[in-house]
Amino acid sequence: MKIWHISDTHTYHNLLEIPTGIDMVIFSGDCSNPKDPYTNEVEVRGFIDWYRKLKIPIKIFVAGNHDTSIEKKLVTSEDFSRCGIIYLENGDIIIDGIKIFGSPYTPTFGYGWAFNKDRHKLDRIWKHLINSDTDIVINHGPPKGILDLSFDMRGNIERCGDKSLLNRVLEVNPKLCLFGHIHNCGDIINQGTMKLSTLDTIFSNGSVMKDGRFGKLTSNGNIIEI
Repeated sequence: MKIWHISDTHTYHNLLEIPTGIDMVIFSGDCSNPKDPYTNEVEVRGFIDWYRKLKIPIKIFVAGNHDTSIEKKLVTSEDFSRCGIIYLENGDIIIDGIKIFGSPYTPTFGYGWAFNKDRHKLDRIWKHLINSDTDIVINHGPPKGILDLSFDMRGNIERCGDKSLLNRVLEVNPKLCLFGHIHNCGDIINQGTMKLSTLDTIFSNGSVMKDGRFGKLTSNGNIIEI
């Protein structure tokens, strides 16, 4: 199965070059921008209209912290399913024998963003939600230490990922762990795929925008075959 993984289009999805020969497209959050859910709804529905028209048989969507209208249920799972899109929110689905889990949760930062959870609560959540036989783990944010570098408020480089998520992925050892959330930033490159020598899992940061340069893509997502 050939998978196209994309994330963090932030309303610029129309700039993507659509690859051919893809069996499944997976979007891992942040198709929109505004915190205000009513303004946000317009952008999310615009993305859904684009996504449903893709000539790709299987389409999966996981929300991100910017997708506030989804958290507030202004856009619902039924809105996705009516358009032939599989919406995953802390649940899984089996497709062609492949078990796929999706969650929008990311560690809390700032105020007013969607699907944020305190870091100390995430360990219990991942152990409960991500089953040991999961083949593909989709989260909006990355595991700690995996394509997750950014700058803090003082300009120091920090790793922004979720340690609890990393621990669970190390336990489960899925075929794929797909995420976005942390874009390219300055001269830091987070976009792309990564594999650890001690693990079978392929990690993919599918974000396509660069911080401070919205409106110009710096990636077209990642194509992975399993």
